[in-house]
Amino acid sequence: MKISTRAKVTALSALAVGTALLVPDIAVAVNPAPASLAASAGATRHDPAGDASSSVKAAIDSGDAKNVILLIGDGMGDSEITVARNYQYGAAGRLPGIDALPLTGQYTTYSLYREGANKGKPDYVPDSAATGSAWATGTKTYDNAISVDIDQAPQPTILEIAKANGLKTGDVTTSEIQDATPAVLVSHVDARSCYGPDSPTCGNDALAAGGLGSISEQLIGTRPDVALGGGSASFTQTANAGQWAGQTLFDQATERGYQVVGDAAGLTAVTAASQKAPVLGLFTPGNFPTRYAPTTATVGGADLPAVSCQPNPERLSSDLSLGSLTTTAISLLDNKKGFFLQVEGASIDKRDHSADACGQIGETVDFDEAVQAALAFAEKDGNTLVLVTADHAHSSQIVDSTPPTSLSTALATADGTVMKVSYGTAGVGGSQQHTGSQLGVAGFGPGAANIVGLTDQTDTFFTMSNALELDRNTTAFSERARLSVDRSVKPGSTVTVKADRFGGDRQVSASMAPGRAVLEPTDIIDSAATISFTAPTALGDYTVTVTGAQSGKQVTAKFTVKK
Repeated sequence: MKISTRAKVTALSALAVGTALLVPDIAVAVNPAPASLAASAGATRHDPAGDASSSVKAAIDSGDAKNVILLIGDGMGDSEITVARNYQYGAAGRLPGIDALPLTGQYTTYSLYREGANKGKPDYVPDSAATGSAWATGTKTYDNAISVDIDQAPQPTILEIAKANGLKTGDVTTSEIQDATPAVLVSHVDARSCYGPDSPTCGNDALAAGGLGSISEQLIGTRPDVALGGGSASFTQTANAGQWAGQTLFDQATERGYQVVGDAAGLTAVTAASQKAPVLGLFTPGNFPTRYAPTTATVGGADLPAVSCQPNPERLSSDLSLGSLTTTAISLLDNKKGFFLQVEGASIDKRDHSADACGQIGETVDFDEAVQAALAFAEKDGNTLVLVTADHAHSSQIVDSTPPTSLSTALATADGTVMKVSYGTAGVGGSQQHTGSQLGVAGFGPGAANIVGLTDQTDTFFTMSNALELDRNTTAFSERARLSVDRSVKPGSTVTVKADRFGGDRQVSASMAPGRAVLEPTDIIDSAATISFTAPTALGDYTVTVTGAQSGKQVTAKFTVKK
């Protein structure tokens, strides 16, 4: 396994401070706020006299974890966290999830220019596609790219690698499941907007053009054990090429063994998730409605009466909140071998783009509940690495006085005072911009010490894969692949080929010679697949060749057609 140089340096830095951290009488916690302030803010505080020291010790002493839970607050920079904390809990309060993780660091997030004189050089303000691809693959790339490098070559993702290593995998979001952050785990496309077969931006990635297909189509083939979010609209589209041409993606998913659910009752009825019966839960046509109803920032808005955020009447039921979905996903994924799970709070970013302070606050609070759910499991399990971070920073700023030209909002906070929030990177009706600031990353559990100090977003891939002790040479898992087939069959009868030990592949294709050149691709489930076809009517000897779609491994078997 290759460990990045920066990850090694970071780990050594953490070890260097480990002695001080582990002195029994030193608590790993922030200085406590006055009790009156904490109480008035309604804060739930992490108990520094509890297990904080043992948590840090485990993070430094052991880098091996059975499970990894990565939680991404999209667009959740330090400013967005502070805005939410001040509003919901007060300046001296704490977000019960995000602020409870014992180890913290910072990481850089720049992307790369794709072409021209600056090809390969830093693009200082990234998008969610490039940043997600960075932690998903360990490779920096250009804005708009989904898990391909700057030359558009697909890069294996942490979910694909974990799956090949025999772990269960999950992908949970409050956005469309095809949006950049969830998409980077399960697909490889040049343009992030290639959601479904009808997307005009798919270009060479379209199945009809000989590509891997749209994000939705690739998700079905990647086959995470659990995928939960929005984006059902793209699954109503019809495949226009391949063996499922003419069928909707929902029909295709069902035919390929998925448990497809679309509401809370359907999800509650699911009791298990596996490669034989993975779960695809899509609960909205697009993104989830936000927790709080939107506010509108205006020029001079911070001089208006302070507002309090109101519940959004369109919000989904509580059993479809991000916290609940996280708990459900963990329960479906928990097993003896281990799992990898990514959870995204997507609309912190989306509401920040819209200069909607209450929207982004509610989504940060929602996300924090998911962090609490992950931590509760990790503390009980004792062998789970939890990482909490963001993909890129954003543009909301807490200001002292009302900016004369920027959009702004006044909020009545938990402290009983007014907080002024300004958005200065776009005018009225425009979309606020991402920013290029480094981001906070926090960790709990085995291997969490590798995030201490300043790392890069790509190092997160190595932190996770090393903690799980993943073998990243996934093609090797198909080296011992084999076939079995009836040696003698009658003309026109059914030939059944059993392929197994294809652990490095998600699909295989088959061909027969002489005669039929290519047979339809088949999903590999638990390293095996069964391929059936009609025997030729001509008597004689034939060879069937099965090829791993991801590994390229080819295995042949012979059979004879005779009366």
